Amino acid sequence: MRFRILGALQLGGGEATVTAGRDRTVLAMLLLRSGRVVPVEELIDAVWEERPPATARTQLQICVSRLRQRLTGFGLPPDTIVTDPVGYGIRVHPADLDAEVFARAVESGRAAVAAGQPAEARRHYRAALALWRGPALSGIASRSVRRRAQALDEQRLATLEECVDVELRLRRAADLIDELTETVDQHPLRERLRGQLMLALAAVGRQAGALVVYREGRRIYAEELGIEPGTALQDLHQRVLAGDVASGGLESDATVPVRSLPRAIGDFTGRQQTVARLVQEIEEDGARIQLIDGMPGSGKTTLAVHVATALGDRYPDAHLFVDLHGHSERTPLAPTAAVATLLRQVGVPAERVPLDLDDRLAMWRTELASRRALVVLDNAASTAQVAPLLPNGPDNLVLITSRRRLVGLDDGRPSSLPVLDPDEAVELLARVAGRERVAAEPLAAAEVARRCGYLPLAIRLAGARLAHRPRWRIADLAERLAAGPDPLAELAAGERSVGQAFALSYAQVSPSAQRLFRLLGLHPGVRFENRVAAALIELPLPDVRDPLDELIDAHLADEVEPGRYRLHDLLREYARGLLAAPERADERRAGVERLLDHHLQVAAAIARTIEAGYDLHRFPPPARPDLVEATVDQGCSWFDENRSALTALVRLAEAEGFLRHCWQLTRACWRSHFDGGHLDELIETHTIALRAAETLRDDEAVAMAMNYLASAHYRLARFSEVTRLMEAVVDRYRRLGLRRGIRNSVGNLGGAYIGADEYCRAVEHIREAIRLTRYPDEATVLGNMCNNLAVPLMQLGRYEEALRVARQHLLLARVARDLRGSANALGHLGMIRHRMGDLGPARRLLRLALLLKRRGHNRFGEGEVLNEIGVLERQAGHPGEAVLLHSEALVAMRESGDWIGQLASRNLLGRAVLDQGDVASALDLHRRVLADATRLAARYEQARALDGIARCLRATDQAAARSHWTRALALFRQVESPDQGEVEKLLAELA
Repeated sequence: MRFRILGALQLGGGEATVTAGRDRTVLAMLLLRSGRVVPVEELIDAVWEERPPATARTQLQICVSRLRQRLTGFGLPPDTIVTDPVGYGIRVHPADLDAEVFARAVESGRAAVAAGQPAEARRHYRAALALWRGPALSGIASRSVRRRAQALDEQRLATLEECVDVELRLRRAADLIDELTETVDQHPLRERLRGQLMLALAAVGRQAGALVVYREGRRIYAEELGIEPGTALQDLHQRVLAGDVASGGLESDATVPVRSLPRAIGDFTGRQQTVARLVQEIEEDGARIQLIDGMPGSGKTTLAVHVATALGDRYPDAHLFVDLHGHSERTPLAPTAAVATLLRQVGVPAERVPLDLDDRLAMWRTELASRRALVVLDNAASTAQVAPLLPNGPDNLVLITSRRRLVGLDDGRPSSLPVLDPDEAVELLARVAGRERVAAEPLAAAEVARRCGYLPLAIRLAGARLAHRPRWRIADLAERLAAGPDPLAELAAGERSVGQAFALSYAQVSPSAQRLFRLLGLHPGVRFENRVAAALIELPLPDVRDPLDELIDAHLADEVEPGRYRLHDLLREYARGLLAAPERADERRAGVERLLDHHLQVAAAIARTIEAGYDLHRFPPPARPDLVEATVDQGCSWFDENRSALTALVRLAEAEGFLRHCWQLTRACWRSHFDGGHLDELIETHTIALRAAETLRDDEAVAMAMNYLASAHYRLARFSEVTRLMEAVVDRYRRLGLRRGIRNSVGNLGGAYIGADEYCRAVEHIREAIRLTRYPDEATVLGNMCNNLAVPLMQLGRYEEALRVARQHLLLARVARDLRGSANALGHLGMIRHRMGDLGPARRLLRLALLLKRRGHNRFGEGEVLNEIGVLERQAGHPGEAVLLHSEALVAMRESGDWIGQLASRNLLGRAVLDQGDVASALDLHRRVLADATRLAARYEQARALDGIARCLRATDQAAARSHWTRALALFRQVESPDQGEVEKLLAELA
């Protein structure tokens, strides 16, 4: 071999060297990408990093010239290093570069493993590992070289792990112990190596040593990572403890099938038709994603585990289970944490789990691609939570459970679980309480099942209560459930007593604590703050601590963290039952009003800090300013923590007839819903608010609800609906003669025209809105109007006008100390300067805008700026960096819920991928965007997708490219986009 990089850089057997530091760095970069051209910019960055001299290109040419002379003296042809318009490359026969020889040997080893030839596989693996003389390219400090060399080092470790797997199966454990001990010392976080060392020690009878290795690893993982060892390593530890790892003929732990399902209950009852249908859909129809939803206690998880266990033999490689905490006291598990859990279950060590979500998902899908695996995703919160977790292997089955219907998973087969039918409910009662007892009292058993509402959870508790009361007749329990003062108290099983325990504890606390407990049953959220308790019970904040402490001591409430509490679901039901008594009707209604008042005033106070909506000042002053002042500092995080409760409170306000609270609370929550991409909540609450305002015959409130309802449809690219709503809003405000309402709605109608790619109409309406704005009294509003006006001007290519408007916006935002407005103005200034060719200022403005948008939790704005920076990077010849930026932007746009932003991110990602040379992937991206943009009638993104497709095809199918550019040009002309000029040039070049 003439070139060696698996260790220090060497030519030949080491008899020839390159001593100059820059020359070594350049040669290393070329060899790391042998057969490809390395751009000049990357080579300069590798040699000089952040401070390249003005003569960097000239000095680089000198380095290359010296290298050519050195290689020629070594007997290599002069064109070994080739020059390209982009950069330089090196031509090396695969047999002349040790890294290529290593890769081929590893491929041969893996092929031998797949063919069932372990001895042959070992020979290839050991030949590959023997090529290494130390860390790759040791002695070269360049960060660019080190980053790529570390990838080679990782390949060596992965190959060693594969080799050890083979050698353990070949009963060579004794030969491996010294090598594994040294390697584990050098890489203490690699779980797979540690497990292999444990296996080798156990295989030669040194179980105690294997346990020491495990304990040491557990200590290191806890101290350095704050985590426990992975499932595979813990399972191996248990096997060593149990003596299940036999000496000799040992298979690698990595080959042990994964079994992470909970135990299936032995008395599973009913659901025969559902189970049969699921099995048929899975086995005959090939439906590999099953969605199981239903009310709490309906047995969703039980059914999923039952089906998974029944089909387990069809999926022998892995049975996986993760609780997503979608409907529990815990925060729903984010996809990034969920996929990390799943990777650990399939045996991926913690140190190999990537930090980036996209990288984790890629690893997850790769791990399952070749496995026959079954995955249960339990207790899902939303489609967005589970969609990224879906594997794409042909032999994967996914069962998803949720309390919500998961709409939007195209390949999912939904199954909504009802309660049990009467016969199934009686059968379940018989299995828990005893068949003979149920057979002796069939009518009473049927009555108990009916009193339990045929809900599996309630029936199990009733059956367990009977099982522990052998002298009771079933009729006795039926009578208690029908006539008892507290039916919940009868649903008890040993220590799982429910109603009676609640009643006993409730009776033992003070009247003040009892009142607080009853009122807390009104709160619809999982958790509540001490401020909510103070509002409900009408006490100063310091004084509410005493009754709260009483409830905690009596186990009627839990303090999950300082100042935050929760009621168990059944406790909440019990509290609601207490307050439902007729004699407490006045207490209940007054409590509902105080609960709504508190959340309305806190939401409005926080909203006033993040937006300048004049309609927020229509609200009455707070009844408890002390509680509002104590809460408002939480800012946007308060909305995030209470989102589900706020939506439920809007529903409660409508149900209880508090219609003013209904629309005002909805309005106060709008900005948080909109910026956070919580469009389902936004649409639901504003639809309710619209009904309430119409019932009140409050025309201004009706207009407000329609205006903000339109914003959600805007994000969802339903522009015809947006236009319909906004035209109605403008008409209503004109009839009312409300200048500010007319101003805002006309401006928002202009925004609707932006979304519909009608930029001239947008400019016309926004300018009308600006004329209706009074300066300086409405400076912040004027700034927002300037913000909206800059967009269509920029899209029309009127950059000088757009620049003046954006500068005016920035000035207004700074005077008003409007962080959000400043971020938007800076972002627009950066975009405009970019289009005007002022690249340096554009970069600085966009970076500052990105920082401010992230600080303000503006995910849409963040995605918008990331896309612009990505275009800058692509145009500067850095497509790899552009791909990362557009991918990050796409995540932000998805989280914001903005469909047009997602289309834009995907189109720009396609352009960057094309510049990387991956034509097939770019073409696929643009074609998918074209389909989605056509469906949404998004003409500008349709045109960009057609342009992208044409760029992909022009080298191979000029006729098709011409056709796509012609269609793109027509659309660009329709929307009056300046992009039409570039497409015209491309068509001319093609002709």
